[in-house]
Amino acid sequence: MKTLQLVPAMEQGGVERGVVEVNRVLVAEGWENVVVSAGGRLADEIVRDGGRHVVADVKSKNPLTFFRRASKLRDILAAERPDVVCAHSRVPAWLFRRAARGMRIPWITFAHGANSISPYSRVMTYGDLVVTPSRYIADYLKSAYGTPESVMRVIPRAIDRARFDTDRLDRAFMEAKRAEWGTDGRYVVMAVGRITQLKGYDVLARAVALLKARGFRSPDGRPPRLVFVGEAEELRKDVETSLKALVAELGLSDDVVFAGNQQKVAECMSLADVLVSSNVRKPEAFGRSMAEALAMGRPVVARAFGGALDVVRDGTDGVLVRGADDADWSALFADALERCAGLRFGDLRADALERFSFERMAASTLAAYREAAAMPVGGR
Repeated sequence: MKTLQLVPAMEQGGVERGVVEVNRVLVAEGWENVVVSAGGRLADEIVRDGGRHVVADVKSKNPLTFFRRASKLRDILAAERPDVVCAHSRVPAWLFRRAARGMRIPWITFAHGANSISPYSRVMTYGDLVVTPSRYIADYLKSAYGTPESVMRVIPRAIDRARFDTDRLDRAFMEAKRAEWGTDGRYVVMAVGRITQLKGYDVLARAVALLKARGFRSPDGRPPRLVFVGEAEELRKDVETSLKALVAELGLSDDVVFAGNQQKVAECMSLADVLVSSNVRKPEAFGRSMAEALAMGRPVVARAFGGALDVVRDGTDGVLVRGADDADWSALFADALERCAGLRFGDLRADALERFSFERMAASTLAAYREAAAMPVGGR
């Protein structure tokens, strides 16, 4: 069996890491897996794990180059002859629709997020199967486009037990970061993920500023330190620049760390007291970093919408923040952080590993691939 994954780029993010993880599963099962993307730092990991990576521009939204890029993709499809194609974003999906005309290749669209409702976004419902990471996204597609339940498969993202193993952490790395980030004696509030406008990092920065103004201390007397793990894409550096300017304006320059991209995410999370998903504008489709934080025994604070509802149980795994769209979210998150600091939690890791089993995700994904590959005609 041969699968071909279409991903805009293999730079960073939950979707890209999911492609890396599934690549390992496919290779272990004896499948041939080819990832087509515009490239990125995670492409080498695909190759190291036994898959192949083909560089092609399946990322650009420039309509003037669409047909040329679709033609190149058609050449790749003809050369590779995959049994099933998986499209992980809208641009690759549209390119495949054009490139695969007459080729009768079964395909799966992976609707990783709640994109704006439009003819452009509807392409993520065109696969022979439509995979979503949460019930929230499945219901969203059903409501927006009438996507039939019969073609949808809900496969929650999983925790890589080996990667997020509390017994196999790089202690030297953690000691170095503890010193670099100045986390000793501080209550560490952490956000993990690409810096974009949608992540609500401005909300989180203002929340920490409010905590500082209130004289917040954790129950054992530690003041807060905010750590952003991740960075903006090259073409979106203005968002990161604006966030840094806001931090300075709020008087938080000595209380906030911009850690950049980090490969050892488990170790980073282990240095946190709480992980925050501060997205308040557009729900997370699932929220992989939330589940991973729980696997490292760290509670989560998040707005009570979207994929967070599949991951965080209020008072059990962390704190869910509730409010109307016009709420003062920074104040609500500040309140939630104070509440979270005062709660006692059970064995977050054991529970998370059971709820988000990697083995369960791998088996469900392979079943979807086999189901799609067996379909006589591609292109629903």
